Amino acid sequence: MSTARPCAGLRAAVAAGMGLSDGPASSGRGCRLLRPPEPAPALPGARLLRLPESEAVEAASPERSGWTEALRAAVAELRAGAVVAVPTDTLYGLACSASSSVALSCVYRLKGRSEAKPLAVCLGRVADVYRYCQVRVPRELLEDLFPGPVTLVMERSEELNKDLNPFTRLVGIRIPDHAFMLDLAQMFGGPLALTSANLSSQASSLSVEEFQDLWPHLSLVIDGGPIGDSQSPECRLGSTVVDLSVPGKFGIIRPGCALENTTSILQQKYGLLPSQGSCS
Repeated sequence: MSTARPCAGLRAAVAAGMGLSDGPASSGRGCRLLRPPEPAPALPGARLLRLPESEAVEAASPERSGWTEALRAAVAELRAGAVVAVPTDTLYGLACSASSSVALSCVYRLKGRSEAKPLAVCLGRVADVYRYCQVRVPRELLEDLFPGPVTLVMERSEELNKDLNPFTRLVGIRIPDHAFMLDLAQMFGGPLALTSANLSSQASSLSVEEFQDLWPHLSLVIDGGPIGDSQSPECRLGSTVVDLSVPGKFGIIRPGCALENTTSILQQKYGLLPSQGSCS
């Protein structure tokens, strides 16, 4: 297996692109350079692995071997510095090791994404949040919202790669409510950078076929089947992004798909107040 080929303001910084989706509805073995001078040549194509239904995956079931194969393949590629397409609880995403500066650069170039837009960090457990963030809310609040379709923005710790979102002291944390992503993040054992599987400014993806033009520039595509109704614009909203960096307050950076439930928990259960300018 080859290794990766190198590819050569609080609210404003975060609001532009935090979370999974940067489409209009709101690292790698090689990546195509979408801006001048010239595009890098595409590789032969990504390996495609289809996941069995998570409900069918039991310890001794035949489907378990396919699930485990996909996990091991994804972890190996991520540790090699590659970019992998993955299903989440909201959209299909592109994941890479947040500790690999080369991989982070490849994600930006692959998507044609402005480097002024941050990438979210995907973790596998609530306990991991305390390693990578300065947490100023009760642990019970995190456990009420994670895992789930939310991105919680907090002050970052020194544990994160300084090349990850170097323009802001904040970071958005995701723990998706998706069995494969939880297993993947826990097996990988470190922070994963996560963004939507689409070219910047284009619609986010609910199936692997919708970002098929990116396959030649990825090392691995994990097909978890369709996510939601492709005909429903609401299904492409991505996660609800919430700023929790100010004690006692919250700010909605992006309404996303879970706004009502999220604001209800923050206000009614924990007594947080909307910050000025919040779109809640």
